Parts: sequence; C-alpha cells; structure tokens
Amino acid sequence: MTDLQLHKKLAVLVFIFLVTACAGPSVKRTEVDKTIDLSGQWNDTDSRLVAEEMILDCLERPWLQRYEASHRGTPPAVIVGTVKNRSHEHINTQVFIKDLERALINSGRVAFVASKDERVELREEKADQQYGFTSPESQKSISREVGADYMLQGSINTIKDEIKGKYVILYQVNLELIELETHLKKWIGQKEIKKYVKRSRFTF
Repeated sequence: MTDLQLHKKLAVLVFIFLVTACAGPSVKRTEVDKTIDLSGQWNDTDSRLVAEEMILDCLERPWLQRYEASHRGTPPAVIVGTVKNRSHEHINTQVFIKDLERALINSGRVAFVASKDERVELREEKADQQYGFTSPESQKSISREVGADYMLQGSINTIKDEIKGKYVILYQVNLELIELETHLKKWIGQKEIKKYVKRSRFTF
C-alpha cells in the first residue's frame, strides 16, 4: 500500500469517526425504576430509595406508638417542611420532598397535611365558594382545616474526595421530625450513600 493510499484510508476513517461523533442522540426507553448512574451525582433512584428507607425507619420508632396510645389510635397529622440542599451539587429538593410525601401517605399510618403553597390555593377555592355561586350543601367550611402535629425537616449534604480523574462522594441525608406544639424533636434519621466514580480518559 502506497503512502497516498494509506493517507486516503486514514482520511476516510477520520471522516467516518467525525460523522459518527456528530450524529444525533440515541434514545432508548427504559423502566422508570431502573437504576442508571451516568455522572455519579445524586439522581432519581437515590431520592426514591432514601425517602422510602428513612420514612420506614421513622414510622417504626416509639414516637408513633406513643402518639397512637395517647390519642386512641388516631394517626398523627404530618407535614413536610424545608429540605435544604447543602451539597456542592444542584439538587432539586422538591423531587425528594415529593418522594417523602408519597412514602408517608402510602404507609397508611399517618394523616398528611397539604403544603403551605397548596393550602393557599385551597383557601382561595373555599373562599370563592362563599360568594353565593356554590350550593350551600356543597360549600366547604373555611374553618375545618386539620393542623399538623409534626413537621419533617432536613438537609442533603456531601463530602467529595477527588484526584486524577477519580473521586469518592458521600451523600448524607439528615431528617428530623419535630412536634409543632412543643418543638420537641421526636425522631432523627440519617442515611448515607457513597459512590466511587472513575472518569474515562476519552471524553468528547
């Protein structure tokens, strides 16, 4: 093979490589609950599994049994407050909050109070029903809201150790259940996730 033929062959290979690299994205549908880690960062699977595990732990602790015993089996009303992102990543904490809410409601062991923003919209709707356009028998009272007994608050924190294209990241999620009337903390939970990530030397 002459040098000219070799150069032509290499040029064709480079062209094919560039065309392949510049092609559009390849899309493949996958199961929603399938674990897929691409970047090593906090993702939907972490959010869902951490929420389910921590709520399970919360509901198995003595505070719930004590409340039920003193209230004739009536479940406590719970609301999720602020979950602060104290990590070095951008984390949509609203997704995690919704996972916490879902785990609490689906447990069937507590009553769940609407969030502050949701209550504003609900109150506006009830106020609108008082203007005479809604039949009296279907009007909803503006003073029948159930107040929360406990608020769940927390934070997401990270510690990252990195060197030469490799890093270890620790996610630490802290949650606290606080009694609204007394401000006493009834439960403190902590969940940690550690990931080892090795970046490829070939990135485009």
